[in-house]
Amino acid sequence: MFTQLNPTIPLHVLGKGAGQALAVIDYGPEHNLLWITAIDETGEIWCAPNPQVRMQQNWSMGRSKPMAVKADRTAREMETPAG
Repeated sequence: MFTQLNPTIPLHVLGKGAGQALAVIDYGPEHNLLWITAIDETGEIWCAPNPQVRMQQNWSMGRSKPMAVKADRTAREMETPAG
């Protein structure tokens, strides 16, 4: 089942960065959800499996930045050449 999200949901895809989820694909109980996400930094669109997706921090909802997002951002910054 393909579900378009309106409004979009701000997410963080591990290994890709922050973005907006545009839709979700659900192939059923034997599969992960796939989050169709536009990555903010690059504009790329990725179908990210559920285990690689994290909600972004939301102060008004009392949700802090997930530890996996902190670690992912640190790792991605270390990979980017200074320049």
